[in-house]
Amino acid sequence: MTFIKGSVRVKGPAAKPISVLIVDDEEPVRKFVERVLRDAGYATVLAADGPEAIAAAAKMDTLDIIVTDVMMPEMQGDELARRLRQDEPNLKVLYLTGFSDHLFKEKVTLWADEAFLDKPCSVKGLLQAVSLLLFGRFVQSDARTSRSEERRVGKEWRSRWSP
Repeated sequence: MTFIKGSVRVKGPAAKPISVLIVDDEEPVRKFVERVLRDAGYATVLAADGPEAIAAAAKMDTLDIIVTDVMMPEMQGDELARRLRQDEPNLKVLYLTGFSDHLFKEKVTLWADEAFLDKPCSVKGLLQAVSLLLFGRFVQSDARTSRSEERRVGKEWRSRWSP
């Protein structure tokens, strides 16, 4: 597990970093999502599966959003979200999946604070999806990701997911 403090903050008297729990059984995906969100200033925590995510969430002071794979060993992403929402009912959920057809077969509708993003995704797509879930609109962050970095990461991402 990794905890990295960032600079994207919730407005208010006691501003705090926005915390993101990233859950995926594939390490390259976890690292890609973590790098993009960390560079955008979010506080990130990584987990490889549902049980590890539940343990990590229990140690976190706050949890604002979870970015989770749908198909994982031991526990599916929607089950993980359901369990975490027992303690955090306002938790936002972004399903990052290469199996959107499976997601909608198992989960016919998404709730108000849920969205999905197909794998592979772009840096911009990921940042927009997270921003839309959190703020209801795209909020430009202080991301330091350049176009060349986005292209490099995109090639790395596509090579991982191309047949």
